[in-house]
Amino acid sequence: MYKRQALGLTPHEHNPRVTEYMDEIVEMVKILIEKNHAYEVDGEVFYAIDSFGPYGTLSGKNIEELQVGIRVEIGSKKRNPLDFSLWKPAKPGEPKWASPWGEGRPGWHIECSAMSHKILGDTFDIHGGGIDLIFPHHENEIAQSEGATGKTMANYWVHNNFINFGSEKMSKSLGNVTTARKFLEKYNGEILKYLILMAHYRSHSDFSPAQIGNAVRNLARIYSALSLVQSALDQPVASEVDKNFEKQVARAREERTQSLNDDFNTPEVFARIFELIRSFNAGYRPGMKVTSQIRWRAEELRKFIAETGELMALFQEQPTRYLKLLDDMLLEQLGIERLFVEGLVQERNEARKAKDFKKSDELRAQLVAKGIAVHDSIEGTLWEVQK
Repeated sequence: MYKRQALGLTPHEHNPRVTEYMDEIVEMVKILIEKNHAYEVDGEVFYAIDSFGPYGTLSGKNIEELQVGIRVEIGSKKRNPLDFSLWKPAKPGEPKWASPWGEGRPGWHIECSAMSHKILGDTFDIHGGGIDLIFPHHENEIAQSEGATGKTMANYWVHNNFINFGSEKMSKSLGNVTTARKFLEKYNGEILKYLILMAHYRSHSDFSPAQIGNAVRNLARIYSALSLVQSALDQPVASEVDKNFEKQVARAREERTQSLNDDFNTPEVFARIFELIRSFNAGYRPGMKVTSQIRWRAEELRKFIAETGELMALFQEQPTRYLKLLDDMLLEQLGIERLFVEGLVQERNEARKAKDFKKSDELRAQLVAKGIAVHDSIEGTLWEVQK
């Protein structure tokens, strides 16, 4: 069952409903009328875009070009065909609220301006949303909020691109909409978050089977490194600074900060993690003796991944448990029981002990054919679903 906790995100503090902010909406409309940014006609209030000089700045739209070709409807109440509704008279059967202009309901755009102003104040730092909301919704929000307060509404506007499934954009018209709840029935929160963050937020996120597979492989690689790190830290060895690795970690931290400051460039942050993992793996393998410098590198790698994960709400799971979860998820998709795999692995181990290498090779081939990778090491035989 889907729960917000499944994503491991910090809970938001407010979940406003428009119906709870009608007084604030009416008050903002009144202020806009008083400041000559809005006008009322027959119980309907419109925002006069000609009254707001910066209109179109966010979207880069040329207002004169937008006006060309617009047919003014007969009997239109608008002074300018691009003016938009702040308050609409009630229609039969519609919800309605009292206002100085008669019973009615707010326009779509004014709701967001009034609620954000009440909760966040005149100016807040970041305003997010999809690229499809830049015009007219966010453009209209700016006109309303800044027209009412005379102050900058938001310091930064962050617009994410669309989600694709293969070559198609996710949309209701195509019938390929997948909710987070539905996705989490098949996968888990780490995979969903990694999929979103592995692409820059202003580029298309591809939720194709190939990209989901990439996300699973990358997560398995990171958690496998964390599992290896834990095996090194389990050894009772004192730490000794490795100067070379210390420089690598310091550089990775600096570049991580630069990447996040560079318009939330999360793919570059992941690249820094994989660079450190490659460096760590080059000097330590399962079964190797843990030296004081290996232990220090393990401590630093775990710390770096934990820090990064805290920033991105990732990598907070217990490594061994999470790797098993990934394998169980993939086994279910393959229609294979874990007990069946473990039985074949045990049978192969017995063949190896009996030096029946032909049978051992046949069993390995059988496992590989079913998508199971087998790794023999000093510590014994390990297996995982191929990723």
